Amino acid sequence: MGRSVSEKEITFTQLSVLWTAVFPQFHNYIPPTHEIAVAHSTPFLSFSLYIPLLTLLHHLTLLTSFITNFLRSLATMTKDVPEQGSFSAKDYHDPPPAPFIDPEELTKWSFYRALIAEFIATLLFLYITVLTVIGYKSTTDPKLNADQCGGVGILGIAWAFGGMIFVLVYCTAGISGGHINPAVTFGLFLARKVSLIRAVMYMVAQCLGAICGVGLVKAFNKSLYNRYGGGANELADGYNTGTGLGAEIIGTFVLVYTVFSATDPKRSARDSHVPVLAPLPIGFAVFMVHLATIPITGTGINPARSLGAAVIYNKDKAWDDQWIFWVGPFVGAAIAAFYHQFILRAGAVKALGSFRSSTHV
Repeated sequence: MGRSVSEKEITFTQLSVLWTAVFPQFHNYIPPTHEIAVAHSTPFLSFSLYIPLLTLLHHLTLLTSFITNFLRSLATMTKDVPEQGSFSAKDYHDPPPAPFIDPEELTKWSFYRALIAEFIATLLFLYITVLTVIGYKSTTDPKLNADQCGGVGILGIAWAFGGMIFVLVYCTAGISGGHINPAVTFGLFLARKVSLIRAVMYMVAQCLGAICGVGLVKAFNKSLYNRYGGGANELADGYNTGTGLGAEIIGTFVLVYTVFSATDPKRSARDSHVPVLAPLPIGFAVFMVHLATIPITGTGINPARSLGAAVIYNKDKAWDDQWIFWVGPFVGAAIAAFYHQFILRAGAVKALGSFRSSTHV
């Protein structure tokens, strides 16, 4: 005699109905275990064990479907990949090198527009930053019983320099390239990014802009300007010339190396999925260098900035140390240009390979 079916048991007929409902893609397939069932009314499986098993089978089915779809997508992608040997030499395009001398630039309005942009940008840069330096010194002057912990501090001065570079490079990059620094212009000239004529004229515009910017600071705050050093770069007491020169070389290397890296077309092509705003790392480089070198030289790393302050302040100490703020930045820029172009970008290896191939023709 058959026993009655418990509420916790399920017959094969009920199992078949549930199987078809949960797995419709397998409605033509019934598990072979029905062969061992005596009749459809025979309890097939305990209900308390069937539900976990059914859930497990459902998850396995979903996993199988996911793997199948993934493999199909992978197979479709591989069809679009060119065969070996059909790749282009590189997936980016370097701009052609600028001519050493390009007289035609002198006939274009875009050239003079770029000079104006460099002049105004450097003027604004010196005005804001030198005013920040003088303001900090005036709010912490011990002779006035000022709070020594007041003012923006070295951190605030560094932010002023770095922030202004970020803003001004962002504003002028599409017009002049946003150099705002003869050392940057010199480094780009060595890398053949700009012609000799453009490089020289940029430096002139930058120096004139710096002089005018510091001149505005003195015109608006003459007494404070003369009292607190005019923001001029000078080698601090306790440091020798070699230390100051080394600080300027390394600081400018960091800046110009960042400029090359942030504007590298190879980076733009390979990291196109990362929206990096080029002025941002450049501004941060200026900020970090100022934090490190303000106590040593006041941080030059920009010959126009140092010259503008020295011309308006016009004291012997500023002029005696002026060569440090030209030699150091230019040497640092040259090293950065060589490092990026001939080592990171393998310019020397490419040139050697081109020479060898031409000798076998």
